[in-house]
Amino acid sequence: MTGRGDSTEVTRQVPCESCPLRQMPAFREFEKPELAFVSSFKRGELAVDKGATLLSEGSNSAHLFTVLSGWGFRYKLLEDGRRQILNYVLPGDMIGLQGSLMGEMQHSVEALSPMLLCMFERDRLMALYRDYPGLAYDITWIAAREERMLDEALLSIGRRSALERAAYLLAFIASRARKVGMNGKGKVDIPITQQHVADTLGLSLVHTNKTIRKLIDRKLVQWRDGGCTVLDIDGLMALADWGGLAEQVRPLL
Repeated sequence: MTGRGDSTEVTRQVPCESCPLRQMPAFREFEKPELAFVSSFKRGELAVDKGATLLSEGSNSAHLFTVLSGWGFRYKLLEDGRRQILNYVLPGDMIGLQGSLMGEMQHSVEALSPMLLCMFERDRLMALYRDYPGLAYDITWIAAREERMLDEALLSIGRRSALERAAYLLAFIASRARKVGMNGKGKVDIPITQQHVADTLGLSLVHTNKTIRKLIDRKLVQWRDGGCTVLDIDGLMALADWGGLAEQVRPLL
């Protein structure tokens, strides 16, 4: 794990039995034996600063992680430094599974805000698959969910207009954030810059700025230093012709 001069700290202050995410209706409940295993599987929590690189493409980490709080994103780089953001990471999401199962990471992960991550020992993953089929199914479900989200993103980039792409992206992130209680007083504040949006949608920064200005003019979003406030998720969904998140209760590791 690397960072750009950013600090990291491993602690164990959030017992799995009192995990704040487990109280949310978005996540399924553990069976008691599952909860006991996950508690022993967990090494602790890792606190990282905004801008820290959590996992690097080509790295082989001894851990995998579940996001407890904060925002991040997955991305790949071309040789000349051009970046493609693949997806955004929110509480409840797992990162590092690819490196655990395939030997090394095929993408990188960076923190968009200060984050707190639950750390799990990769070496105990086979015990999970062997002894806890319910948890093994959960990991398979999580991987399939990530594939589905990438399918939707590819569809958007390939077939939606620039305005529809931007509307879909912000509606998608805001809808996911709302599912895990990140909507504050009803509005969702997303800590992204217009460069992040450009790198996600495959647009130039100038084109992205013009596109976002149209969303602002329609009073769908506000933009400020440090991020975007989504004012009207339903309006963004209608503009993107997107039906919203289909999932109900989902797994949590």
